[in-house]
Amino acid sequence: MSEKIGFTDEYYMQQALKEAREAFRKDEVPVGAVIVCEGRIIARTHNLTETLNDVTAHAEILAITSASETLGGKYLNGCTLYVTLEPCTMCAGALSWAQIGRIVYGASDPQRGFSRLTPSPLHPRTEVLGGILAEECGSLVKDFFKRKRS
Repeated sequence: MSEKIGFTDEYYMQQALKEAREAFRKDEVPVGAVIVCEGRIIARTHNLTETLNDVTAHAEILAITSASETLGGKYLNGCTLYVTLEPCTMCAGALSWAQIGRIVYGASDPQRGFSRLTPSPLHPRTEVLGGILAEECGSLVKDFFKRKRS
């Protein structure tokens, strides 16, 4: 499924990957996110937990705040979040409260991702699509932690 003006899920995931690469450059866990509404990117963010010394400064949380400010409301039911790594349970909870319409993620996170939980922490109407550019998204995270261990 693609957004209204003809851009594909892969296009928007590439935009999220640009944000993830910026996080990598800042020595942050390389997760990037964009939120799209009516075919327009209304939020671009990446992890800033180290920079802000804030464990809640995940890309998704920052994207929700930015998109809500742009739209002038707290509900994002007409929006799609593109994020390079499957959201954690904290972010899934926030996305549920925001009533995000759709989540598209790249790489799965079997240890901390929301999909391992039953019942799902997401809003019941939220659509989810995983695996978009998964290899590229996952490689960035693996390279980051490999570099950290060396």
